[in-house]
Amino acid sequence: MIARLVLLLSFALVSPSAVAQFDHSHAQWAKLLTKYVVLIDGGKASQVRYAGMQQERAQLKAYLATLSTVTAAEFKAWSKSQQLAFLINAYNAATVEKVLTRYPDIRSIWDFGKLFGNPFKDKFVRLLGSEMSLDNIEHDTIRAQGAYDDPRIHFAVNCASIGCPMLRAEPFVAERLDKQLDEQVVRFLSDRTRNRYNAASNTLEVSKIFDWYGDDFRKGLRGIRSLPAFLASHASLLADSPAEQKLIRDQQTAVQFLDYDWTLNAARS
Repeated sequence: MIARLVLLLSFALVSPSAVAQFDHSHAQWAKLLTKYVVLIDGGKASQVRYAGMQQERAQLKAYLATLSTVTAAEFKAWSKSQQLAFLINAYNAATVEKVLTRYPDIRSIWDFGKLFGNPFKDKFVRLLGSEMSLDNIEHDTIRAQGAYDDPRIHFAVNCASIGCPMLRAEPFVAERLDKQLDEQVVRFLSDRTRNRYNAASNTLEVSKIFDWYGDDFRKGLRGIRSLPAFLASHASLLADSPAEQKLIRDQQTAVQFLDYDWTLNAARS
């Protein structure tokens, strides 16, 4: 009888958060993305209906709150795929929330400021027991040396800008993460407004992202150990003719980085 009472008491003392399992399907975020992300250019890019997101901001905040309940210890017990999906979704959802704090009076995420109110350095997200900024999530956690070492994340995290790889119309999930990241690479590199081959100058004109994060493409993902090698491996996406693709595969082209468009990725009414 005493043993039974002790057992019942122990269950009563367990907090609901300890019993609840984190939803790795990210269903709350999925509902918002499905409703308010608009695919354009044949699915190579997307825009966001921020006005609709604003109407359901309470749901976005609720999702971010569920992320904040995950402890560092719980996070460490997850698979690498679960961790990375969690971090990418957290970054993207937090970025949308940041925009909504000023929407519709915002034309670029840099409207928050660069010295004061910097949107990437302000610590406004509670994650893994700490107050974090977007830079903390991306550079200090996702890109931390030896953590994931996957350059494809640069096509998955979205900075609410036209120049940025698209915000996916679904959350990243562990069981499909590798496929989703590969799809993001294809979509971004196939977008001729941001990556293309210029036959007149025999130059690959690619996103500024490759300039900022070129070192990440040297980390050996699938045996690729340089940015030129990464671009060469995707020659079929960057040019149309077999001859042009061969030049890219053989790394016989110059590389030029395009200006980045920081205009807000808002859907037109």
